[in-house]
Amino acid sequence: QVQLVASGGGLVQAGASLRLSCAASGGIFSRYIMGWSRQAPGKEREFVAGISLSGLTTYYADSVKGRFTISRDNAKNTVYLQMNSLEPEDTAVYYCAAKFGGTLSSGYNAWGQGTQVTVSS
Repeated sequence: QVQLVASGGGLVQAGASLRLSCAASGGIFSRYIMGWSRQAPGKEREFVAGISLSGLTTYYADSVKGRFTISRDNAKNTVYLQMNSLEPEDTAVYYCAAKFGGTLSSGYNAWGQGTQVTVSS
């Protein structure tokens, strides 16, 4: 089973950028579809971005489309989430996720521990 460790969260002002990283171990990273989800206080978890094995295909939730970019480096066993033009509504704990096969937008079954992102207005 793959282990996922997310990092890069922090406190920023609205309009700023952050890049989250998720390091994977314990599996063959290039065989996993990877993704990011987030959960804000009092809200359900929202899946925000997914990326294919090669990195050539991506998926984004409408709420982040055009502002967030997911990418992966299979040589470094790492997936990234570049977040630009951050808004207070982006405040949440962000989790990276992994799965074998299927669609990019759902069905993930391995999760990391989460990293907090707080955007002040």
